[in-house]
Amino acid sequence: MNSITSHPIFVIMVTRLKEFIRRPEAVFWVYFFPIIMVVVMGIAFRNKPVDSFEVDVIEGPQASQIFKELSEFPQFKPKIVSSTESRKRLRVGKILLAVSGQEGSDDLVYEFDPQRPGSFAIKNQVDTQLQKLRGRQDVFSSTDVVFSEPGGRYVDFIVPGLLGMSLMGGGMWGVGFAIVDMRIRKLLKRFMATPMKRTHFLASMLLSRMIFMIPQIVVLLLFSYLAFGVKVYGSLPLLILIIFLGAIQFAAIGLVVGSRAQTLETASGLMNAVMLPMWLFCGIFFSYERFPEMLQPLIKLLPLTPLIDSLRAVISDGKGITAIVPELIVISLWSVIPFVIALLIFRWRD
Repeated sequence: MNSITSHPIFVIMVTRLKEFIRRPEAVFWVYFFPIIMVVVMGIAFRNKPVDSFEVDVIEGPQASQIFKELSEFPQFKPKIVSSTESRKRLRVGKILLAVSGQEGSDDLVYEFDPQRPGSFAIKNQVDTQLQKLRGRQDVFSSTDVVFSEPGGRYVDFIVPGLLGMSLMGGGMWGVGFAIVDMRIRKLLKRFMATPMKRTHFLASMLLSRMIFMIPQIVVLLLFSYLAFGVKVYGSLPLLILIIFLGAIQFAAIGLVVGSRAQTLETASGLMNAVMLPMWLFCGIFFSYERFPEMLQPLIKLLPLTPLIDSLRAVISDGKGITAIVPELIVISLWSVIPFVIALLIFRWRD
């Protein structure tokens, strides 16, 4: 037993755990910040009644009639304004649609910016209702069914993305930044004078990060379930395996970043350079399939993409291991290759 507790890997792991517990700001960013993100996203995109929209009715022919007709529908909030005022409101995004009538005709003119999300849908809604009021008959009747099944909400989509983001941030900053901090404080020089091998030191940094990350993910999943009903539809052991591999993957990448950086500024710049593309492209907050098809193969090779895809497959879709084998292979490669590179380039001092 003494040989285990005196082994360099165990000693460094215990030291890192003590350092972490004694830093309240680190505890906050690791455990509480992801929960705050879930709360904000869950509230912002909760199930709620259909939104109402302001619609400008431009002064002129038919203005009173259009205003009266739109007022019959609770989803529209018509307001009669001048043409100048309406264009100003359109320009700054206060409204998405303006309606005006034409002199001597029943025809209507719609002004909107199709590049603004939702503007085209609102235009179609307004046009449909006004057409019906003015005599248009539908050739068939239809029924609207609101889909709100568990697993299909935005909060169900965002939680796996936040899990992946937490694993990425925790692994990168918790390992790479810590190594650079040790180098600045001259601690690595002291380690160099001991019999400890580079393999022991890097492995201890990687494993200590694992100890931090697993409870963080458990807390986040538990809170998401209790607060918003986010369920895990797939296998819990498989989910644990994905989390384990994801934590190793980004801890290994963090090792590479911190292996040669000499200052916190350099480390911070390298971290942001590595993480920013993944923040933007890997589907944390929206599907990466929105990007051009020619970019899809590259996006799928980024470390965060297969992690989030596999998390969503297990948590939201209930898929098994056979469905995520390609993602697990990519994650494993990103776990092994960076660790080997870190062993090759790591120096106690430069």
